[in-house]
Amino acid sequence: MKTFSAKAKDVARNWWVIDAQDKVLGQVAVAAANLLRGKNKPIFTPHVDTGDFVVVINADKVVLTGRKEQQKIYTSVSGYIGGQKVENAERVRARRPELLVERAVKGMIPHNRLGRQIKKKLKVYAGGEHPHEAQNPQPYAVA
Repeated sequence: MKTFSAKAKDVARNWWVIDAQDKVLGQVAVAAANLLRGKNKPIFTPHVDTGDFVVVINADKVVLTGRKEQQKIYTSVSGYIGGQKVENAERVRARRPELLVERAVKGMIPHNRLGRQIKKKLKVYAGGEHPHEAQNPQPYAVA
């Protein structure tokens, strides 16, 4: 008996839409990461991109539990001396709310070439509208 290994060209890609309004950030990110990776498919292969496209809408209305809005810190480093920038989730939400979901999902996918390829299939929008109606995305319910 031979082990089945999926090929990237043979994978049927679906489009999913996740409405993040009044949902916890971690739950939205887990659902998106699993769909992007293809873990919900029977042909899942760890080293092959078998996942689907995911559109997250209403990212500005995602909920952070506890006091994470003030206490969670996002850090970026430019590489130059004194180039470290630190801001909390509240300021990130005011500046660019899509970044909250993007960074949460990025931490849940592999940190290698495969992960960078998978991340390109994630589309995050702050409002309730998105330009991917032509792909006929199916709604995905987050628990």
